[in-house]
Amino acid sequence: QVQLIESGGGLVQAGGSLRLSCAASGRTFTLYTLGWFRQTPGKEREFVAQITWSGGSTYYADSVKGRFTISRDNAKPTTYLQMDVLSPEDTAVYYCAAHPWKLRIGQYDYAYWGQGTQVTVSS
Repeated sequence: QVQLIESGGGLVQAGGSLRLSCAASGRTFTLYTLGWFRQTPGKEREFVAQITWSGGSTYYADSVKGRFTISRDNAKPTTYLQMDVLSPEDTAVYYCAAHPWKLRIGQYDYAYWGQGTQVTVSS
């Protein structure tokens, strides 16, 4: 199967930056779509960004568009989420996810999920 492990979370001041990493192991050659989600206590999991195999197709939630950048390295393999101009509203547990084929916009039933990494933004 596939294992996803997030890292890079931590405490950062408003306006600062963080880069999250998600290392994949197992049958990584089957992973066409990679994504990032986030969740806070009492709220449902929220879509953040996704990227396809070639890296040429990306999609972002309106709340992070222009501030976050998703990328992937298929050789390691690892996916990254570069987060700039962070605000307290970005505080959440961030999860990476993977799916064997292309997902439609609004389709978030990824086959594999990581354990999450905490991001806290102070004001």
